[in-house]
Amino acid sequence: MTRHYSTRSFFRQVPNALLARYFQGRGLLADLDFGAMKETKPDALFDAWLVLPEDERKAMDAEFQDIFELGCEKGFRAIIDEARWQMQAEQDKLMDFIETLSALPNHYHRAMVTYLDHGECWKGATRFYHADTLPYWRKRKNMGHKPAAVDEASLRQLADQIRNYFHHTEGRGNNCVVEPYRRGDLDYFFAYPEDYSQQSIEWVDGEFGRRPHNPAFEVIFVYSQKEGTLDLNFRGPKKAVEPLQGMFATAILKLDQLPPDPKDERVYDLSPLLHKSFDFTYAVGSGIESVAVKKLRLSSRVNKGDRITLEADASQDPDAVYTLLDKVGKSVPLHLYNVTQVELSASVVVDNDKPAKSVTIRITHPNSCSLKYDELDLKLRDMLEASGIEPKEPEQEEAAEAAEALVPGGV
Repeated sequence: MTRHYSTRSFFRQVPNALLARYFQGRGLLADLDFGAMKETKPDALFDAWLVLPEDERKAMDAEFQDIFELGCEKGFRAIIDEARWQMQAEQDKLMDFIETLSALPNHYHRAMVTYLDHGECWKGATRFYHADTLPYWRKRKNMGHKPAAVDEASLRQLADQIRNYFHHTEGRGNNCVVEPYRRGDLDYFFAYPEDYSQQSIEWVDGEFGRRPHNPAFEVIFVYSQKEGTLDLNFRGPKKAVEPLQGMFATAILKLDQLPPDPKDERVYDLSPLLHKSFDFTYAVGSGIESVAVKKLRLSSRVNKGDRITLEADASQDPDAVYTLLDKVGKSVPLHLYNVTQVELSASVVVDNDKPAKSVTIRITHPNSCSLKYDELDLKLRDMLEASGIEPKEPEQEEAAEAAEALVPGGV
């Protein structure tokens, strides 16, 4: 369910004692008796808040929104992931941190305690949470297995390449900064080039008007040294995707050029989904109850641009789209079409005390997937891999076949 922020509702969610610490740390509202307020009844605080200077309220409201965003399960996972990196040399401290936060009453409490007491974990956690909420990542394989460079010179090189590219192709990107983070086995790089100047309609010191400012847009790279893959999130023209991948390859992986992306290999192999007999594979205990195909897009091999889209309600009949496909197949030669996009409906138990959650997964050939990188979506990515939709590398497949041939009695 979508959560909506407001200052008053935020005050209701956070314990009074933590709110008192926040304001005391800023030397504000010293005359307000936080202890006399009833929990979830912050009327006195809200009244005092309204008479604070506008500039102070704006700055604090921005912080409150970050705390509010991380006050959920995804936010808590992001906090723990960043803590694992920050406290990697102090395992006892890490375990105490996790146990202490886990024992708190709710996620808003956990987020506020992290903000107040563990500032070293805060910025990275907000970055991870934001990345987890983004759809439509583009994956590129065949990136090799070199470690990612995170030294200042390499980060500056990547920032300069991004800045130069957007400055010359689109007239924006005059400045750029790149921030690296480590999350388990993955390297995250958040790049923030300068966007076009904008004028926003604002109220400033009681005056209504337009104020120019220079926002940033973002480019996010997620590199897996183990898998040799690079995921890219960029909301802009498609033609920029490969150049951005190339910049990462040369600046961060120290490759001479972007490795070739074999056109005869699909990152997502969608052809098996054309058959009703296809079975999805997922681990016991993953929380995944069922997966069904609810939409197929077929593209002609003969006439470029010719497409057929089939969509059916899979909630009552998991095979509904295939029933529709059989009807179409009576008048259309389906062997002359490739599957280029599918939508799956997955039923997943997220909380044992709540009904299963329905998640839609959209996969488009060759390398676009709507799944993000939060805990739930990583399980669904594992399901895709186990089901053969994300095939193994050719070298891995050959090794598996060779090993099978050596098994006594193998066929």
